[in-house]
Amino acid sequence: MPQASLDRHSPFPAEAPTRADAKAMDARDPLAKARDLFQLPHGVIYLDGNSLGALPRHAANRVFETMRAQWGEDLIAGWTKHGWMDLPARVGRKIGELVGAPEGTLLACDTTTINLYKLLAAALAERPGRRTVVSERGNFPTDLYVADGLFRTLGKGHRLKLVDRAEDVVPAIDADTAAVMLTQVDYRTGALHDMAAVTKAAHAKGALTIWDLAHSAGALPVDLAGADADYAVGCGYKYLNGGPGAPAFLYVAHRLQASFMPALQGWLGHAKPFDFDGSYRPADGIQRTIVSSPPILSLVALESGVDTLLRWNMADIRAKSEALTEIFRILIDGVADRLGVVRASPREVARRGSQVCYRHPDGYAIVQALIERRIVGDFRAPDIMRFGFAPLYLRHVDVWDAAANLVDVIETRAYDEPRYRVRAKVT
Repeated sequence: MPQASLDRHSPFPAEAPTRADAKAMDARDPLAKARDLFQLPHGVIYLDGNSLGALPRHAANRVFETMRAQWGEDLIAGWTKHGWMDLPARVGRKIGELVGAPEGTLLACDTTTINLYKLLAAALAERPGRRTVVSERGNFPTDLYVADGLFRTLGKGHRLKLVDRAEDVVPAIDADTAAVMLTQVDYRTGALHDMAAVTKAAHAKGALTIWDLAHSAGALPVDLAGADADYAVGCGYKYLNGGPGAPAFLYVAHRLQASFMPALQGWLGHAKPFDFDGSYRPADGIQRTIVSSPPILSLVALESGVDTLLRWNMADIRAKSEALTEIFRILIDGVADRLGVVRASPREVARRGSQVCYRHPDGYAIVQALIERRIVGDFRAPDIMRFGFAPLYLRHVDVWDAAANLVDVIETRAYDEPRYRVRAKVT
């Protein structure tokens, strides 16, 4: 749909924000210059930063220089000369600034799945007389798969108690609950848990908490220490903009580190790895949680993304996130009945993360038709169209244009072509 057509023929109710309103918001946006720090394809409106963040402009040069000047010139000496071995802690300290983790409580290492396995095993060991882990039936599948696999390995009668609604989590916590394992922002709907309230309720029953920050770190203020959280994990490739498959991170509160015995005892978690001791002795503090050798090039890319975020105030990032999601919600809610879509995300802006999602029986095909128009969102089975709003590189006018194109695609049935219904491996 041509841009000029959007200006003249708004598909939204008269009381809805106009494209001129959106442009005026961009003109006074304190984060407007942040967009220049990212490499974005011309003409693309990218609403999938909650799945894979955009490329920070300086990341490629930093990775290349690490390859050329460090690996290329210094070879194995780079581990010492350039502090490669310290990268998990260094990048971890920076991520910690974004999620309220004190120094010495967070490492950038391994993958989200591996980290979750380590933390869930530790939580069960901390509560040996308890057998239940509370989570949501709609939690991200990896989290539930990890629990199921760990329970079978332990063979001690542990079980998942799954609830269907966020408000059912706290009532489900009882004297047999070892841990409450939740994703702070629901990956399908964007619904946001109250971390402090849930953690307080868990502690009142003697249970521990494990928070998955995959859809919150870098998009909204997180305060792990302030919420008294016990454990947390998160990935580096969404709002942290660390690149495809970027290293993950894990958090262990100071009070739990001395008793933390890793279920996966990696060489680099040893107290003195270069003594090559045949018996495992855990390193002090958070270092004992690490399993694998640091992926240096990936950590350099992740550090570039985190450094870009740290240039801006998280309160401003959250404020813009709320503004972007609210424009989109107001626009689409105003025509939802006409379009046959149902909002899957909470209406209240304070109760959702940085995404807004709608259900439609032809959701996959609609998303594919939008992508052909260079408006990139994604789809989650069975029927959710998911639109993520990364505040550093998305403009208010982009959101308006995306909403207008969504209306046009559905009303004209532009999506109703066979090629849009062919499922790709990644949706």
